[in-house]
Amino acid sequence: MDRIAVVAIGGNSLIKDKHRVGLMDQLATVKETCHNIADLVAGGWNVAITHGNGPQVGFLIRRAELAMAELPMIPLEIAVADTQGAIGYMIQQSLMNEFQRRGIKRRAVTVVTQVVVAKDDPAFQKPTKPIGSFMTREEAERHAREDGWVIVEDAGRGWRRVVPSPEPQEIVESAVIKDLIKSGYVVICVGGGGIPVVDNNGDLEGIAAVIDKDYASSLLATEIQADMLTISTGVDRVALDFGKPEQRELERLTVAEAEAYLAAGHFPPGNMGPKIRAVLKYLHNGGKEGLITSPAAIVAAMAGQAGTRIVP
Repeated sequence: MDRIAVVAIGGNSLIKDKHRVGLMDQLATVKETCHNIADLVAGGWNVAITHGNGPQVGFLIRRAELAMAELPMIPLEIAVADTQGAIGYMIQQSLMNEFQRRGIKRRAVTVVTQVVVAKDDPAFQKPTKPIGSFMTREEAERHAREDGWVIVEDAGRGWRRVVPSPEPQEIVESAVIKDLIKSGYVVICVGGGGIPVVDNNGDLEGIAAVIDKDYASSLLATEIQADMLTISTGVDRVALDFGKPEQRELERLTVAEAEAYLAAGHFPPGNMGPKIRAVLKYLHNGGKEGLITSPAAIVAAMAGQAGTRIVP
């Protein structure tokens, strides 16, 4: 079997700016990304594509809020499933069209993916992940009372709902994803970190939470024994002292070096930190190579000409 790469695309990377947030704008951006992924496939890689969905879930929840006078709210786990389907459709169609144009005899398929989290994960005791729109205090208190939302005041800008972000434990459909890859399919999966589910006496049940997309991608790469975990972000390379005059870009890191820089505070929790941690987790679990780069530089990075490569 050819080499397998898990390629993680950020949900924010599908939105170029605040003036181009519509679904057709996102589709145009997806087409650009799929051009790069088709290059990887043409180069002999089998690819599993994961993606974020933070902005898209926010838009969907906001639509539901505006329609509350007529329609019930959308449960968060259903919103994750909805956006998995919508973004998966855009990637799947764009890839198929790209393959057709190039004469590549491959097909793409989207797998709506559930990810098991632990019911006793500490994240459920302290929700921190903001979703949806800002609210007045009155709106927030009504949602807390009627819908059981956890609400916090957000830096003087208004009130927002916060949800837990538990650690992914198991990808329910990983065996199916691996079989599809073995059969030659490019698989779009684990969208938005996966639909969070808990095991309730043998039954899977959805739960209101958001799983970090990069951590879920790391787990997928481990479970399907991928040769490479590639995480796309807003910069071509990881840097030390980011944004400072002494900023220094990194071409290659060992696990020990990455852990030392992480401990020294070079990779903040709300920025590069989760991406570095995701790659480290994959490598500690037997992974071969991790790569962090921008969507436009993925092909060059996979060829060793861009990006930051992290190795055992």
